[in-house]
Amino acid sequence: MLHAFGDHDPADPDPWAALAMDRSLPFDPEAKAALLRDQRSPSRQFLLPFVRPLARTTIVLAQIFKSVFPRFPHAPRFLHWMIAKGMKHFLTPDANRLILRHFHLGSQVLRFIADNTTPGFRPTLEPMQPATIDDVRDNLFLKHDLNIFNFLIQLNHELDRRGGEVGKVERVDFNAIDPDAVQIEDMPKGRLNKIDLQTAIELYTPAYAFWLTDRDFWRAANSLQLDETIGLYCARITGEEKHLAMITNAHPMVPESTLKAGFRLVLHGLATEVLHGFLCELKAKQAAQDAAVLSA
Repeated sequence: MLHAFGDHDPADPDPWAALAMDRSLPFDPEAKAALLRDQRSPSRQFLLPFVRPLARTTIVLAQIFKSVFPRFPHAPRFLHWMIAKGMKHFLTPDANRLILRHFHLGSQVLRFIADNTTPGFRPTLEPMQPATIDDVRDNLFLKHDLNIFNFLIQLNHELDRRGGEVGKVERVDFNAIDPDAVQIEDMPKGRLNKIDLQTAIELYTPAYAFWLTDRDFWRAANSLQLDETIGLYCARITGEEKHLAMITNAHPMVPESTLKAGFRLVLHGLATEVLHGFLCELKAKQAAQDAAVLSA
């Protein structure tokens, strides 16, 4: 991957090249390359520093407004139409792919947990396999937030009914973890598709705060701290805990300020990529062990 960042100069090493070559994180190579290209873009370097303080100021104003009108306006369809339009016309192809990919990975991880804690039971959740930007218009972001809480409630209700718990599984079921199932169409590459992922998220977060109810925004912001919960479930199932070191959205019972929701959302995406990559590694390791037993 080093060639993508130019030749190496020991007197002036490229930080992005070092991150590209680093193998400490279990990360899909194409997704990692997309994230690094997006992070080193001019948009993130020069536009984000101006956008972030303005976006956070707007969140404060939206929250003041919502303290008086907590349920007005409530226009999730308009919000997602606006997000989809922005993605289609302004976001980089890498940013768009990473956004759509995130829904696929999150869905696979939740199914993985269900398969290994409550076999035969599948929580009732909204489908999360967007292939195009237009799929976002079906309230995709809002449904994603609802899925996480509904999953935890339904899963634990079923565990209580069975008298079970989340614990180490003798043979882990990895059928839900399938990177080849992530099918996304080509993304727009117009002249204006230059906005990076972080800048876009900072811009979208105030819109989320204004066009949804106060309860919807609060729930969305605090769903990010469930990274720790999902990570712990996977650690108990597999008996492996290395991925937990990458979880920075933690302590769900002590919520963070909604002002940092944009940055925390980027970290949420990173944590999901790392967790999914880690599960892919464990799946490959189990398959190799099975093959060795068969050939013995």
